Amino acid sequence: MPEQLWFTALLNRLFAAPVTSLLLALHITPKNPQAPIANSVAMEVLVFFFLIVIFFLLRSRLSVDSPNGLQHTFESIEGFVLDQSREIIGHHSEPYTPFFAILFIFILVANLIGLIPGFESPTGVPVVPLGCAICAFVYYHTQGFKHAGPKYLLHFFGPPMEGMPLIARILLAALMLPIELVSHFARLLSLTVRLWANIFAGDLITLVFFSMIPIGIPIIFSGLHIVVAVLQAYVFMLLSIIYVSGAVAEEH
Repeated sequence: MPEQLWFTALLNRLFAAPVTSLLLALHITPKNPQAPIANSVAMEVLVFFFLIVIFFLLRSRLSVDSPNGLQHTFESIEGFVLDQSREIIGHHSEPYTPFFAILFIFILVANLIGLIPGFESPTGVPVVPLGCAICAFVYYHTQGFKHAGPKYLLHFFGPPMEGMPLIARILLAALMLPIELVSHFARLLSLTVRLWANIFAGDLITLVFFSMIPIGIPIIFSGLHIVVAVLQAYVFMLLSIIYVSGAVAEEH
């Protein structure tokens, strides 16, 4: 069993009994009933509550006349995400911006929290990127159905085939359906592995060099880790925008 972080140990001390009862009620047997909460889950909870506090402070201090630094920061993030979604989806992308923005912010904070001594990046464990990938997967299919209704299912049968004989349409649709299904489910794997592998490797390299040369060199790798953390959060968000764009696109 991996060593518990201090925050994980605190959560297990406070909530081990109810969490174990809940898992057993769901027919899931925890490996350690005395400590059912893993480090990755504890770090997710910490990131969640950290963002809740930040958003509460931001909301309570919003000002049109004299915005503070925190407001400027989040307005810049929102403007950046909106520009990205407009370039890919179009001018009707505003309703999707909140999802893209919070996805970017959550992944970014989860990537960076591992740089703080005593914490680790929850995105360095496969289950957390998988959860984010499932959220993006469900979201873009939901938006596709909201946009086109049942006609959204036509996306899985290839491009429009007006003018083709009926038998050719059926054969082409039968060929495209499994390809499209595999393609969409492969997106889950792609999003998960890309984020997890990069953050796990970054954490591991930083830890190795910190244990070997504790002065100077780890700072360089910490800087590289910050770059990778920002880049991977951006790539995850960008791919989610692309998937939503494909789901809500009009076929011509």
